[in-house]
Amino acid sequence: MRSVQDHLAAVLAAVGPVAPLDVVLRDAVGCILAADVTATHDLPAFAVAARDGYAVAAYETAGAGYASAQSLPVAHDVRPGAGPLRLVPGTAVRIASGAALPLGADAVVPLEETDRGTARVAMQRPAVPGQHVRPAASDVRAGDVVLEAGTRLGARQLALVASMGRGRLRVHPTPRVVLLSVGDELVEPGAHADRSGHGVFETDGHALEAAVRDAGAASVRVGILGDDRAVLREAIEDQLVRADLLVITGGLSELTHDTVKDVLATMGSVRLDQVAMTPGQRHGFGTVADDLASDKSVPIFALQGHPVAAQVSFEVFVRPALRAMAGHAEVFRPSVAAEAVEGWVSPPGLRQFVPATVLGSPDEGYRVTPIGDPSAPTVSSLAHANALAVVGEQDLTVHPGQVIHCLVLEG
Repeated sequence: MRSVQDHLAAVLAAVGPVAPLDVVLRDAVGCILAADVTATHDLPAFAVAARDGYAVAAYETAGAGYASAQSLPVAHDVRPGAGPLRLVPGTAVRIASGAALPLGADAVVPLEETDRGTARVAMQRPAVPGQHVRPAASDVRAGDVVLEAGTRLGARQLALVASMGRGRLRVHPTPRVVLLSVGDELVEPGAHADRSGHGVFETDGHALEAAVRDAGAASVRVGILGDDRAVLREAIEDQLVRADLLVITGGLSELTHDTVKDVLATMGSVRLDQVAMTPGQRHGFGTVADDLASDKSVPIFALQGHPVAAQVSFEVFVRPALRAMAGHAEVFRPSVAAEAVEGWVSPPGLRQFVPATVLGSPDEGYRVTPIGDPSAPTVSSLAHANALAVVGEQDLTVHPGQVIHCLVLEG
């Protein structure tokens, strides 16, 4: 029997970041940057106004105030996008926020501190050099590395890139995951089970489709396949061309009618193992070459069909693989150490993953409570859990107050 650590190590050794691509900004959202972004010019390229108002030479406003008769003629209006003009001594320029500061001006007087004059403007108080001005290169200097490879690209990062005028970025693209559910007994939710009432609603594909998206990857759910060796093999071969990773659920039992093991045994380096964990003991993993792309090898996971086993296996093995393929430095879920509120029994020699609720804070500590029967986790218990309590292979009993490692599934 293979240990969880050995199986996870084999998985992570077999996958790597998806080959980088240059993409337009809209397609870079959520991706990991594959190369440093270096500024080619200063940002801003020249001093700009930070407020709507009047650009002035501060020393020329020394006597400003409504008690004084001093005012300055307004020589020009400046809007964003125009190049900097030169301030005529003894004048002010009406200026919009973001517009280039005239050469010779060193301050902006906000509109609300003036009489808003259009021909001449009177000011409430003297200006201070540098007020309401964004100096040239105050944000970015040419040659600066503004984003490092490995950065996840979101709204804030794309705003910086766009502000520098770049329209494309080199990223590790989002992995494409193809999901296949296998079993003659499976029926789509919303459809009717067979007349005998023995149909099983297809759960894994829908659950894993959401889990893949939550991991930051793109999912393609092919749908239900019957227990037919030729059909299954053809479906796998057809999907290799568009998959960066393929996940099959169901059909893994040792019985003759389950065919996944037979098909995968003849493909690439896929091997089937009993992994020392519960739920989800039976696993298949390996890589298969895409005949249409000689340099492409696609990782394949085969997971047990039980919905809890499939989701736990996804969290432990598939999700870290997807994060690694997307270029993330941190591939694992956060974890906390929590005291067990109540005790339970754990099977010998197996790492047990128990749907649980974790409550608390870093200051006060955390407490973990199992949901339902830890020895037989259900879809309902997993649906209400915010963590998986992880019990080691050597622990036969969890005692109240015992500290348990918990894999946090959500905040």
